[in-house]
Amino acid sequence: MNFRTLDLNLLRVFDSVMAEGSLTRAALVLAMTQPAVSHAIRRLHETVGEPLFERSAHGMKPTPRALALWPPVRAALSGLQGALAPSDFTPQRDPATFRLAMADATAALMLPPLVVELERQRALANLRVLPLTTRDPRRLIEQGDCDLAVGYFPEAIAHIDAQGSDATMHHARLAQTRYVCVMRQGHPLAPPGHLTLDAFCDAHHLLVSFSGRPHGFVDQALAGLGRQRRIVLTVNQFFTAGRVVTRSDLLTVLPESFLAATGFLGELVTRDLPIELGRVHIEMLWHLRRDADPAHRWLRGLITGAESAALS
Repeated sequence: MNFRTLDLNLLRVFDSVMAEGSLTRAALVLAMTQPAVSHAIRRLHETVGEPLFERSAHGMKPTPRALALWPPVRAALSGLQGALAPSDFTPQRDPATFRLAMADATAALMLPPLVVELERQRALANLRVLPLTTRDPRRLIEQGDCDLAVGYFPEAIAHIDAQGSDATMHHARLAQTRYVCVMRQGHPLAPPGHLTLDAFCDAHHLLVSFSGRPHGFVDQALAGLGRQRRIVLTVNQFFTAGRVVTRSDLLTVLPESFLAATGFLGELVTRDLPIELGRVHIEMLWHLRRDADPAHRWLRGLITGAESAALS
């Protein structure tokens, strides 16, 4: 492939087809006709020297070559867009769409004050909240699938900090809380007093796992003590956890500041855990290429204020 003769518009078309998975939807995003998009993809196939997409019953299926090519192409296009973006941003004048990745509990607490502030500023911004099913959202951010992630990302943050000045992502701490044992009012372990390790391990448990993994931080800590617990149910939402716990004798472990997100705060009792767990640090994570973007800076300030209001 001769890069000097490459039509860079073909990369914009490629990025849209990868993101949308359909020639028709990509054409709508690009304000082009479907035949024009199809022709551009055919030209890119010829330029690269091999097919990048195959037609399937569900749309355009990318080949392994396309999957390998997409991350650097998307990063380059995003960087170019940032370089050419306006040097200032006025929320009341400039429309913007942001994609935020966060778990249901984070969204339930943070979005109400965030929307109040959007309306107070009469901002033209639109927010799209994507479900977060991982403790490490770096791939989502790297590929440009979300503009910013909010949550508890201990492994990702440790990796970023270890990279130092070579890191391609930034993070900022928004708040911190601690894990507590949660049960229904009237539970046999609910009366005031010290929750022993034996009583904790003998009880039946509910685990909140965004990824669906059958174990979590508590189980790692217990394993270090040579102990284990019986997990009867694994769910991926705090609301579901709260509803089940209030109607059963299952115990669960949740961040204390997020109990209100279950919707059942008045029906729950908390006890200190009989094991030592680290603090829960709520972080905001974004890519370096968006760091200087005025619109993104405004968004980060908005989220910082909303998180403070939500957890105050």
